[in-house]
Amino acid sequence: MGNRRNVAERRRTRPAVLGGAIAVVVGGAGFGAYALLGGGDGDGTRTSSAQQAETVRTGPLSAAEVTGAAERFLTAWQAGKVSEAAAATDDPKAATTLLTSYAKDARIEDLTLTAGARTGGKVPFAVKGTVSYDGAGKPLAYDSALTVVRRAGDGEPRVSWQPSVVHPEMKDGDKLVTGEAGTPPVKALDRDGGELTTADYPSLGSVLDGLREKYGEKAGGEAGVELRIVRGKESKKAELSDKTLLELSEGTPGTVKTTLSPSLQAAAEAQVTKKDRASLVVVRPSTGEILAVANSSHGFNTAFLGSLAPGSTMKVITSSLLIEKGLASMDEKHPCPKYFSYGGWKFQNDDKFQIKDGTFKASFARSCNTAFISQAPELADDDLTKQAQEVFGLSRNDWQVGVPTFDGSVPVQTKAPMAASLLGQGGVRMNPLNMASVSATVQSGVFRQPYLVSPDVDGRKTATASRTLSAGTLAQLREMMSYTASYGTAAEAMAGVSGERGAKTGSAEVDGQKKPNGWFTAYRGDLAAAGVVQRGGHGGSTAGPLVAALLKSGG
Repeated sequence: MGNRRNVAERRRTRPAVLGGAIAVVVGGAGFGAYALLGGGDGDGTRTSSAQQAETVRTGPLSAAEVTGAAERFLTAWQAGKVSEAAAATDDPKAATTLLTSYAKDARIEDLTLTAGARTGGKVPFAVKGTVSYDGAGKPLAYDSALTVVRRAGDGEPRVSWQPSVVHPEMKDGDKLVTGEAGTPPVKALDRDGGELTTADYPSLGSVLDGLREKYGEKAGGEAGVELRIVRGKESKKAELSDKTLLELSEGTPGTVKTTLSPSLQAAAEAQVTKKDRASLVVVRPSTGEILAVANSSHGFNTAFLGSLAPGSTMKVITSSLLIEKGLASMDEKHPCPKYFSYGGWKFQNDDKFQIKDGTFKASFARSCNTAFISQAPELADDDLTKQAQEVFGLSRNDWQVGVPTFDGSVPVQTKAPMAASLLGQGGVRMNPLNMASVSATVQSGVFRQPYLVSPDVDGRKTATASRTLSAGTLAQLREMMSYTASYGTAAEAMAGVSGERGAKTGSAEVDGQKKPNGWFTAYRGDLAAAGVVQRGGHGGSTAGPLVAALLKSGG
């Protein structure tokens, strides 16, 4: 771009609209100025060995470098100059592939890109265009963003290439496609026959996408024409469904009935708005039916697909293991020191508390970490994994819910990580669906795999557990969870929740977070619920009130 021919071409090209106005080259550094002055593209012709040996650019990017790199990319992309736009990124090959597909496969025309105010190396921009298919067109508009970085090798400013630049919901391997829908649409119904829509229930976007993917061809509908994100291998591994972005012509939907309760779903939607990054699930222990699912963030279904350390809510499973093995009993004295070391790690309780001459029930209710870690030397590395799989139906990747789910993970670990797993840290990963199922298993005494669509609809075989807890162990678990709901860390949240009830709080430390993720799992009668508030703090004061409110409204 350093020679005269390229400069002339750029002057003839309609520049991207930046911040609501066309960029104009003036006597200072601004959008357009950097590009027209060459800016060290690396594409121009060097005239001397001294120029070739010029020092690699380092240090923070200047405002001119960021806006210049962003302007080059956006202007070229808007003009349909794929090669030029790709060259303005740090991965021209990948950018070329996706930008070519944007016009060819997505069929997006008349593109206008409007940049917003720069923040550091990040430049947000608005996308407007027209999606055309067989003579029909429909306007498209959405927001995206790019980040400018120094290119490896020479330090030149380039747009850091990510699929999310093209569309914020795209991952590696995804592409945009306009055409006949891969599957017909579905009309999802609640358990009472009412239609489920994102207008009424904003959290259900990803759930409805999953229902369409699984049941669209089975429900008797006909496909329409749409612009959608077709997921690649990496997104499929993450259980992300194809996503419709724009419908050009409606298909004929089939009908799928779910187990969702309209009143509980509405209540869950209201509760998650009270906290940032909150996720909730309600299930019926006697059947496994999922009655509600909600997330504060609507782009990803953390409630079903999240993979997060569950913190001390995992102590429900751990307690069942210790009681079965004779390593603990609720009314017997149990050690709860300030510290306990195992496998080279030193574990401690919150605020370094201790319980002298306390019972195991007291340690459970107050969530004493060392009461559990102290038993690690008596356990085999795979004991907790087997307990989760054989009794609670977790960590086997075999649930058939009706939409994609993550079924929990309790890997076999050794030494300190094994001990940390007893506390729901280490390699243990769960989501609210998993932890609601744990409370449901305690309440009913039997693991029943949660489901959103009845197995009778398509003959699915739901997952089962190979064994149940003994009557004595189950009675102790219920008593400890009940005691925790009345006198322990869950008492404040569960105040006002009457009847047969039990609960457990949890806080999971996460590297790089100032506040832990707050967890809460509980049951009342024939309802079990669980929730997480990421970066919220202790579960009793964050997720607890949300879960308790659902148990009250459902009772």
